[in-house]
Amino acid sequence: MPVTALIADDEAPLRDQLRARLGEAWPELRIVAEAANGAEALELAARHKPDIAFLDIRMPGMGGIDAARQLYNRCHIVFATAYDQYALDAFEQGAIDYLLKPVTPARLQTTCERLRARLNRAPQDIGAQLAELGKLLKGDVAPKPNYLRWIQAQVGGSLRMVSTREILYFQADDKYTCVQTATTELLIRKTLKELADELDPDEFWRIHRSTLVRVDAIAEVYRDLRGRQMLRLRDFPGELEVSRNHGHLFQQM
Repeated sequence: MPVTALIADDEAPLRDQLRARLGEAWPELRIVAEAANGAEALELAARHKPDIAFLDIRMPGMGGIDAARQLYNRCHIVFATAYDQYALDAFEQGAIDYLLKPVTPARLQTTCERLRARLNRAPQDIGAQLAELGKLLKGDVAPKPNYLRWIQAQVGGSLRMVSTREILYFQADDKYTCVQTATTELLIRKTLKELADELDPDEFWRIHRSTLVRVDAIAEVYRDLRGRQMLRLRDFPGELEVSRNHGHLFQQM
């Protein structure tokens, strides 16, 4: 019998992304149902009896943790979450697996391997862990602010969704802003100031009045022959200049 799964997330683009990436990481896995909240997930799980449930933690009405309390003895649970690493430590203490949104192919591959190893065993009793996890996430640990995680770019007659984790940098370009990924360049109408206000400041740094760069895309910081601070990015040609006003970001130079 094929392995089956249910996806529950209130954001349709994230459901689409997870379904597509599961198709790449685990082609034999059948997605039998998709839900927009926990109550719908319970209804669909009763009907389709999936082997695995991928549950967003925060959904309107019933969230993922409350849904998991009724599902964990019937299927294996994987949470999708935007919580920071401190909160994620709670997942590592038991049988619950998690995916940090937006989901990356490498992390999803690890989750699929863990799930394959568990499928020949009954789902573990994780009721106590779910109770502790619910208290932790509702009380002691606050979620990250609702930073911008997706960029919408018009490409011809279609709308392209780009995860901020794919973006190397943003650069102001006349009336537009250039969005540079490892493979393509897109133009959007959102200003750099708007982006700076909406993006996670720990993920994107402003290195110039016209440039925002994703920090973990930086491979090297150096000074050129004119004494300017310059950045090289990982697996990407070209360089970015750091203005004097933002040189304090790289004080070790």
